[in-house]
Amino acid sequence: MKAQTRWDVVCTVEDLVPDSGIAVWTQAGPVAVFYLPHRLPALFAVCHTDPFSGSNVLARGITGDVDGEPVVASPLYKQHFSLRTGVCLEDDSVQLTTYPVLLDGDQILLELPVSAGRKESQAA
Repeated sequence: MKAQTRWDVVCTVEDLVPDSGIAVWTQAGPVAVFYLPHRLPALFAVCHTDPFSGSNVLARGITGDVDGEPVVASPLYKQHFSLRTGVCLEDDSVQLTTYPVLLDGDQILLELPVSAGRKESQAA
């Protein structure tokens, strides 16, 4: 059975920084949203927490491309994470949670799990 999800507005287009990330707070915890305007898709979202340090820093990482793969390099230990899959390029046993992203007008939405204690009627 697929977990229940919903689309939540997390920021607007004006909040985004080209070729960089911003941190947003969600019911699933901190998420890093990246805007890479010269790629399709141009929006990516991954967990903001660096799994190697436990620090919420990935939105401040350096974005780039490794063999055609859009990545963010952690600002602490410099591991590269795929923005599409969340997999660490230096250690494929480590993977970030990724989130589907949607642009709706000027709003950025993420598909997030509905928390167990929260009813869908409250979520609207």
